Amino acid sequence: MGEYLKITDWALEDRPREKLAQKGRNALSDAELIAILIGSGTKSKSAVDVAKEILKKSDNDLNELAKKSIKDLTKVEGIGEAKAITIASALELGRRRKSNPSEDKPQLKSSEHAYELMKPHLLDLQHEEFWLINLNRANKVISKTPISSGGVTGTIVDPKMVFKTAINAGAVSIILVHNHPSDNLKPSNSDLAITKKLVEAGKFLELQVLDHLIFTNEGYFSFADSGKLS
Repeated sequence: MGEYLKITDWALEDRPREKLAQKGRNALSDAELIAILIGSGTKSKSAVDVAKEILKKSDNDLNELAKKSIKDLTKVEGIGEAKAITIASALELGRRRKSNPSEDKPQLKSSEHAYELMKPHLLDLQHEEFWLINLNRANKVISKTPISSGGVTGTIVDPKMVFKTAINAGAVSIILVHNHPSDNLKPSNSDLAITKKLVEAGKFLELQVLDHLIFTNEGYFSFADSGKLS
């Protein structure tokens, strides 16, 4: 019988926690993720081995595992009540996520949709603000972020801040939005200039600028719809 090898004896890149930190969640097996939850194994089994035993008793089916009671889970050697509760809690969070699809991350399908999305933030403002809508590959909203705030006639936009914000959000594409308190829908020379600058920078960074909206209380101007995005 071979000598038992503890997780702490493994290569760093093979340890579940370190592996997740270095390679991301998708790189881990179900057993490795459960091992992180339970934290430790027994004198003869690593946390991963215990996790494999838990999965084996559920036919390697996470849906079946989610049906197990605390009492069922504690029948596995190395799983006490505290660890069983941790596993059950994690699976319950997953179930709730499935049953409660996010309503605050809509898929943008038009400039009008983007305009409606920004109404709660820009309607009736008496000063200019510049916002960023960060989108994933499916054009679903990751986040809406204010970039700058100014006076009645304008606000300064730092391209570095725009793309730093987008990259940190994990965006694949972005929509620029700023308001005109005057309700004038015509883009100014500075609006045209900053749009061109951000579109070109986005191409270099492989982060597409899909549109730039000028927001007013009465309506909006879309650079994309008007053919002025490039």
